[in-house]
Amino acid sequence: MKLIFTYSFLLLFALVSFTQQNDHIKAGNWSAKLLLNQKDELPFKLIIKKIKKDYQFIICNASEKITLSKPEKKEDSLIVSFPTFNSKIVFKKNSKTQLNGYWVNYNKSENYKIPFQATYNYKNRFSNYSNDLTTSKIDGKWKVIFDPNTNDASPAIGIFSQNNQSIAGTFLTETGDYRYLEGNQYGSKFYLSCFDGSHAFLLVANYENDSLKGRFLSGKHFEGKWEGSKNDTFQLADPDELTKVKKEAVFQFSLKDLNGNEFHFPNEQFKNKVTIIQIMGTWCPNCMDETRYYKQLYEKYHSQGLEIISVGYEVGNSFEDYANKIKLLKDRFNLDFTFLVGGNANKGLASSQFSMLNEVISFPTSIYIGKDGVVKRVHTGFNGPGTGEYYTEYVEKTNLLIESLLKEK
Repeated sequence: MKLIFTYSFLLLFALVSFTQQNDHIKAGNWSAKLLLNQKDELPFKLIIKKIKKDYQFIICNASEKITLSKPEKKEDSLIVSFPTFNSKIVFKKNSKTQLNGYWVNYNKSENYKIPFQATYNYKNRFSNYSNDLTTSKIDGKWKVIFDPNTNDASPAIGIFSQNNQSIAGTFLTETGDYRYLEGNQYGSKFYLSCFDGSHAFLLVANYENDSLKGRFLSGKHFEGKWEGSKNDTFQLADPDELTKVKKEAVFQFSLKDLNGNEFHFPNEQFKNKVTIIQIMGTWCPNCMDETRYYKQLYEKYHSQGLEIISVGYEVGNSFEDYANKIKLLKDRFNLDFTFLVGGNANKGLASSQFSMLNEVISFPTSIYIGKDGVVKRVHTGFNGPGTGEYYTEYVEKTNLLIESLLKEK
């Protein structure tokens, strides 16, 4: 009897130990990827940390580190959410060193899903793409055209830094930047990617004679061509000159706040105040970068008379949908701005509601108004911290503008 009990106990202990062991995920650096289609994979670095009894998941894009939510268990899957955007990764553990699932982006739709895989051990972002270790001079400034030779052709500036096979950088456009891109260069092959919960960008190209020609994929819904050439002097249009106030137009508008109450501008609350009107969307990565900066600006200058009104244009089917997404942003960022609901994420709608402007061509667009109620500046798009010195110059210029407007009587 004692022998049977001992054997049963040992068997039970072995089963429990195996179950506990099998429930573990190996901590460390993982090679993760999104399977965009049958031939294209978007790789990225995933760090998994074990903190006491919980796991922490961190996605890396060059210098950007995105810490996802604490894993939530649902049936036989784990779910981790992005901190800023309405998207999640849902996955199962095949083993301690293998994860499989999908990324779902609710800002597109509940059915916008892309397969996700992750394997323990990380070398390079595009580590399995080539054995060619020769290098070319990719680093520097590039004149880039997306969708060349088409009606949709648009200019950009590529800025890259290179360390042997490793590349980091971004693209600046007239409506915003591509945020933090990271990749590798092997011989004549050039690879970059970014995955931040909203963007899922993959860029591949051939390098020859100081020129790049290749493909650009955004998630599973878009593919286009692009080309670039080395050019240290190329400039984009001035973002302060793209959107203008119509001659003799009065700057005024009426929208609803998050509770559905009518809001009219100008009004007594904003009289003799320096005011920034931010036209944005919570689904828009450039808007979120701008909002982080505006939070700093507001904390620094609000006591001196700065006000910020953020008008959200959102994905959804009702006023409640739009308002709830804006409220979520307000709470996540701990913002004290005035928030209004613009409506559906549509530049045509924004243009009609701000009809004193020639056109709203980008989310975000910001209008800077002096104490006298006169528009001093309209800034189209936003090139954020991923653009390095371009962002630093923008911050310095904008801080000086706010300071000068606050000093006016």
